[in-house]
Amino acid sequence: MTGTGDTTLLEQNAALIEEKKQLLEQVESLKAELSELKRLIYGSKRERFIPSDTNSKQLTLPLDEDIPAETPAKVKQTISYQRATIGEKQPQGSSRQVLPAHLPRKEVVLEPEVDTTHMRKIGEEITEELDMTPAKLFVRRYIRPRYVSKEEEFYVANLPARPIDKGIPGPGLLAHILVDKFCHHLPFYRQQKRFNQLGIKIAPSTLGNWLKPACQLLNPLYQALKFEVLHNNYLQVDESPIKVLDDTKKGKTHRGYYWTYYSPEQEVVMFDYQKGRSREGPVNMLQGYEGYIQTDGYKVYDQLLEEEGMNIILVGCMAHVRRYFEKALDNDESRARHALLLFQQLYAVEREARDNKLDALQRYKLRQEKSRPIMDLLGQWIVDEYPKVLPKSAIGKAMHYLAERYNKLYVYLNDGRLEIDCAATVTT
Repeated sequence: MTGTGDTTLLEQNAALIEEKKQLLEQVESLKAELSELKRLIYGSKRERFIPSDTNSKQLTLPLDEDIPAETPAKVKQTISYQRATIGEKQPQGSSRQVLPAHLPRKEVVLEPEVDTTHMRKIGEEITEELDMTPAKLFVRRYIRPRYVSKEEEFYVANLPARPIDKGIPGPGLLAHILVDKFCHHLPFYRQQKRFNQLGIKIAPSTLGNWLKPACQLLNPLYQALKFEVLHNNYLQVDESPIKVLDDTKKGKTHRGYYWTYYSPEQEVVMFDYQKGRSREGPVNMLQGYEGYIQTDGYKVYDQLLEEEGMNIILVGCMAHVRRYFEKALDNDESRARHALLLFQQLYAVEREARDNKLDALQRYKLRQEKSRPIMDLLGQWIVDEYPKVLPKSAIGKAMHYLAERYNKLYVYLNDGRLEIDCAATVTT
């Protein structure tokens, strides 16, 4: 029979054990945060994983050995030049770049400063230099003669369609402004300085006023792109934050998002700007879409399936899962290393398929033979090991992230068209 005092001690012990567990989880969580901060400040941004036991066959540098200093021998340096003709491949070991054959050539013939009338030409030496003509502005003048008939009726030609009605910018200028802004990321005040150098003053506000009507002209192209992208049954979707100037808050920005819809099979991408990261963006964009959607672990995509009832199949991204284990190496090297080795084997299969240029059916068969057993091992390993780790530790978070998305990750094995991740460029 257990007395009241014994019961109290048991409760206190249980409370202390629980408190110790919580403190250990907090310590591990803080260690993971500290490690991530150090990585961001001092560490390499690469995520490549090289197992320590695979380096035994590699040559190592004797950094710890004392190497006697030797007097460097004097080497006579010889510089040689070799001219290349158009389209000729550069000789191996030469440092001079061969200029592309598609560039137009302007030939300048230089004759010797002697009388060559009675001489026989035996060849020629060709030297090429790369030059550039700066951008030039010009004014296009539409001259429309006016005529009058005997019946006193007047005739004049109609103006052709112009990008901005009664505006001065031509199509070439507007295209230049849009490309500089959106492809080369040059804001209007910098473009203004470039126009000043060309001898014309255009205020940034004027450039801004030209922007909207110019973009409206491109809307049919955007709609055609949207139709092309959404009529695939396999898309990769992601959202990237972007700072946007806010008209309601002078001098401040708000956090907007570029939603990216990419068709891997056609290699066509479409961007859709949204003010937020809620599901309204993809819900409106993907109305009527049916097929695969490959994403990271963001919950909004699950809502498309569960709450919106869309006829889609969610595919996980292996790169996002792998990243968690790479960050957990400092926390639990043994477990993190084991997972990374399995990921490395999965990516080796993808590399084999890519190097052999396998089609979708061949890649499916290769995955069934080599990748499926590895995925099964990974799933069983999670079941066995996850209960043994602290949930809030770096390795615990990595394993939880994998366990939640394991079924979605497994989907890529069922169709050879699907990629292993949203990037398909992660090096292991």
